[in-house]
Amino acid sequence: MNLSRLGILLITTAFLPVPAALAQDAEGATFLGTIRIGSPEAQALLGNDEISEEEIEQRNPQSIRDVFDGETSVTTSGGAAIANKVFVNGVEESLLSVTIDGARQNKSAFHHTGNVLIDPALLKSVEVSKGLAPADAGPNALAGSLAYETKDATDLLEDGDNFGGMTTLTFGTNEDQVRAGLTLFGRSGGFEYLLSGTRSDSGSYEDGSGVTVPGSEADLTSYLGKFAYTSPTGHRLEFAASQTEDTGLRAGQAGPGGIIFIRPDFAGVVGRPSVLVPALSKRTSYTLTYTKDSATDWFDPFFQLSYNEQEIDASGVFGTNESFSGTFKNRFAIAGGDLSVGVDFFDESASGFGRGPGPFGSSGSEDHWNIGIFAQARQDVGERVSVSYGARYDWQEFEAANGQTFKDDGFSANGSVDYKITDALTLNAGYAHSWGGYELGEAALINFGAPWTYAGFTTSRSDAGRIGLRYERGAWQLSGAYFETYVNDINAVLPTGGDRGAIADLSSKGWEASVGYTWANGFVRANYTDADVELNSTTIGSTAYYLGRPVGKAIALEGAVDVTDEWTFGGTAEIAFKNRDTPVPLSGYEVANLYATYTPSSFDRLQMRLDVRNIFDATYTSRSSDGVGLGNVIALTEPGRSVSLTANLAF
Repeated sequence: MNLSRLGILLITTAFLPVPAALAQDAEGATFLGTIRIGSPEAQALLGNDEISEEEIEQRNPQSIRDVFDGETSVTTSGGAAIANKVFVNGVEESLLSVTIDGARQNKSAFHHTGNVLIDPALLKSVEVSKGLAPADAGPNALAGSLAYETKDATDLLEDGDNFGGMTTLTFGTNEDQVRAGLTLFGRSGGFEYLLSGTRSDSGSYEDGSGVTVPGSEADLTSYLGKFAYTSPTGHRLEFAASQTEDTGLRAGQAGPGGIIFIRPDFAGVVGRPSVLVPALSKRTSYTLTYTKDSATDWFDPFFQLSYNEQEIDASGVFGTNESFSGTFKNRFAIAGGDLSVGVDFFDESASGFGRGPGPFGSSGSEDHWNIGIFAQARQDVGERVSVSYGARYDWQEFEAANGQTFKDDGFSANGSVDYKITDALTLNAGYAHSWGGYELGEAALINFGAPWTYAGFTTSRSDAGRIGLRYERGAWQLSGAYFETYVNDINAVLPTGGDRGAIADLSSKGWEASVGYTWANGFVRANYTDADVELNSTTIGSTAYYLGRPVGKAIALEGAVDVTDEWTFGGTAEIAFKNRDTPVPLSGYEVANLYATYTPSSFDRLQMRLDVRNIFDATYTSRSSDGVGLGNVIALTEPGRSVSLTANLAF
């Protein structure tokens, strides 16, 4: 069936039960509690996974890459923090809506660096939407969304305590890593606060063959502050400020104009000698949020204003992305569920300049403005049927680097159905049509070498669909789904010859499956993803910046067991299969990690943890890394075996 026709059918099906549901008496129109389609199991099959606080703690992430251990649908590129990019089913995060604590994040300013610099020290959860982003996830959710949430004081304080703290210290063998963090938090009356700082430092790591990868050292500093006040009647106002900075010497090579550009995503470029030069990636965020505890059926608000700035110093060029955004929404109780209604906006800019001679010293900026209205409902409409459906409309204005102004608007809609065939077997399906609008170009290279042109500049849109089954019986959980995502008319963010009006079409389609077994003191889980990612109907290359990567087929394993009240053992593994769809076949690899934690019963505020990553000392390159399989690029290999010891102390 044609994907758009399938989508119309699903959305129509989702809306059909609504009149009957709304016709119930006033007593039956109140919120009925947890909505079945909103359950973790149903959402996971629809492609909306949550990486929970417990899972993050089990993975003990030292970087954003480690957060997604045990996942196959979400992958990251390698190297230092400055280079890390996140991909969802092979689609780069710049085509997704990315938020931190609800605050919108802009993209990177340079294509050889990552998009959103994140330190996972206080990360509480990550919600991943693979294609089917709801209307209240925000604008530009062409291929889904990534929503990061950090902890606050109430997450860390124990009952009855008004002050606390925790400190962590990690030593790693491979790159002589030292990572230290300190967090203080407390509350008094209606006030609460959290202050946290993290410092990570290391040398360049060695891969599985014992070869040092120059410029891969950690040099990261992160700060987070949160302050909140909750009134006696439940009105809560929170202010958060954070700054994460990655500095250090990074590998660079000569480029246009004879100037040096950092390429921390490569180990080297064939025929171009590498030198180590200082580089910078920096993200600064401020967020003000209003909510209400003990909300009523008709007043459950979320009001937020945020400012986000990302800077990249790539030696030969410098770029800055700024974003001022806001969301004002309220959740209403309706028959069998709830309805989220609101308005959001963003005002963003990209600006940069070159440090070379003549046209390679040019500068410029682009500005992008959006306002949208949305509504998203989630309902149980019977004992076996649950639905989610919504729509949004966006208006955009774009000011180009040459002074031209572009305006457009568009409609987005989504619908999904969760149907219990039996008590153990459930079918669900979903479809989303998203209007993406315009895209800011790469800040650091605006007008670099020649003035940018905008002939043919247009707005993008996407269609995404999923259908799957899940089975739950006792300790067993099994699921499988087929997915397709098409993103069309993507303007060139990194334009060839300055042609911003060039357009491209991207698709990601394939299968996902998961099987898990849980018992009283442990679990094991296996995930499988087969994602065929194409650009203009051809298998995508490994340097399709701001678009995607040829991830292919992969299996991830994860498990843990509490052997005693004091000891826990666990691990993860990734198996990437050879990808023969690319012009040069990409090699497969297997990598495994193990850990053990010890929490003495006589002093449970202390936890000691031993991690052994890449236990078999494999020499491999992450499937999502840049330049894999290209003859003119020396791709980054990942760290070889690394043993680390972490001490966590709460006080």
